[in-house]
Amino acid sequence: MNLTQGLHRARQNHPDRMATIFGERQQSFQQMAERVARLAGALRSLGLGANDRIAMLALNSDRYVEYFQAAWWAGAVANPVNTRWSLSEIAYSLNDCDSQVLIVDDQFAGMVDAIREQAPCVRTIIHAGEQATPPGMLGYEELIAAAAPVEDAMRGGDDLAAILYTGGTTGFPKGVMLSHANFWIASIARMAEMGGQPGSISLIATPLFHVGGAGRLVGQSIGGNTVVIVPSFTAEGVLDAVERHAVTDLMLVPTMLQMLLDHPRFERRKMATIRRISYGASPISLPLLERTLDLFPGVEFASAYGMTETAAAVCGNPPANHGPEARASGLVKSVGRAGYGCEIRVVDADGEEVPRGAVGEVIIRGGCVMLGYWKKPEETAAALRGGWLHTGDGGYLDADGHLYIVDRIKDMIVTGGENVYSAEVENVLARHPAVAMCAVIGIPSAQWGESVHAVVVLRTGAQAREDDLRSHCKTALAGYKCPKSFDFPEAMPLSAAGKVVKTQLREPYWRGQSRKVN
Repeated sequence: MNLTQGLHRARQNHPDRMATIFGERQQSFQQMAERVARLAGALRSLGLGANDRIAMLALNSDRYVEYFQAAWWAGAVANPVNTRWSLSEIAYSLNDCDSQVLIVDDQFAGMVDAIREQAPCVRTIIHAGEQATPPGMLGYEELIAAAAPVEDAMRGGDDLAAILYTGGTTGFPKGVMLSHANFWIASIARMAEMGGQPGSISLIATPLFHVGGAGRLVGQSIGGNTVVIVPSFTAEGVLDAVERHAVTDLMLVPTMLQMLLDHPRFERRKMATIRRISYGASPISLPLLERTLDLFPGVEFASAYGMTETAAAVCGNPPANHGPEARASGLVKSVGRAGYGCEIRVVDADGEEVPRGAVGEVIIRGGCVMLGYWKKPEETAAALRGGWLHTGDGGYLDADGHLYIVDRIKDMIVTGGENVYSAEVENVLARHPAVAMCAVIGIPSAQWGESVHAVVVLRTGAQAREDDLRSHCKTALAGYKCPKSFDFPEAMPLSAAGKVVKTQLREPYWRGQSRKVN
């Protein structure tokens, strides 16, 4: 179980098949294997050895794919850097895991001097852009051309493969340690359950520093399939890539899916090659899902549920659960059953399993679960207590083992002693014809402790008053669940992975309060 095996297999079985397509650049698996072996040789010549960390701060590209494969080929550990972070956050992650080599593209080359100053662990910077290599950096293509290819280090199993940083409760991000086996098991289990897509052409539009993008890439690599890469998500870029390269498989975060369908250039006929659409990383509103299903009849749909700590998906709702009967029964709202190789339980605050249908915290055990948090033994012990990963997600299991996620536990609103799950309110709000996007949070209330507050982005040209939206909610929700107040910004704050950043929405309301909501 090593993450270069897919590249070796693809080079043997279909060397001339396209491995990556990025803009005007295309390369076969044979060409990619040769470049990866040379890049790994260059990294070793720079002093990188087994378990050393190498970082990349860049937008998606074919070189990002090579970076992952070359890091593993050289026996090193990938440390992809969040492109939405501030300089201090970037420097923290580099220093925290002692990344000695950093690869940057044109977009981030201008930050290099400041990074050198704040992250002294970085001793070598490689420029992987389209423009001329700036002074003080090594040229990516020149390194590959000058290096001799090396043999694959063949690290695998429980060997560390990547450190992906995620949010931390202490104010600093946590480095999630994922092994070769973690990624491999998560990918193989999903392929076995959902069915492989041999010969597929998959679009990578989610950021590769995120587990959703990286996990997707690993799965396509194991399958030896072609990936089309766009630098970052834009609806225009996705539409162009699908039409130009006959993309068959899409994986999008719900906010991306909505932006795609709302784009003026969206035409279903231009996406005729699409065979499967996967969605995940955050909850999808039922109105958006129903709209998408109606627009793409005959296309297979599947959802994925997981997190950084599980190397992406641990379960998925398969295409069979997206048909008319599943939509009528509500099964389409499930995230599926526990995937192959993992177990899922729903427990109360004492860690005791709750009855089917009762809401509790989702916990997970299996080979996809992380090794732990880098240099954070206390947080690792808290997250993995009892041998189970405690996810912080609230959900319930039905009688047949289907898992339903109702909210992040931290996003649950307690108003007047009643629990309100934000996702339930968001699903109702999203059905209003004037609403393009919405998020529901709890804000301080002297009377109720917390009150339900809705943040709503209206559709272009649409109008809606607070009373209109509140009346709409009352047709489907108990009064205490309906928003007491509203904000109407022009856009939502989104993370680089396309999720609504609720901490940013809450911050103005909880600033200065003795109790904080994270």
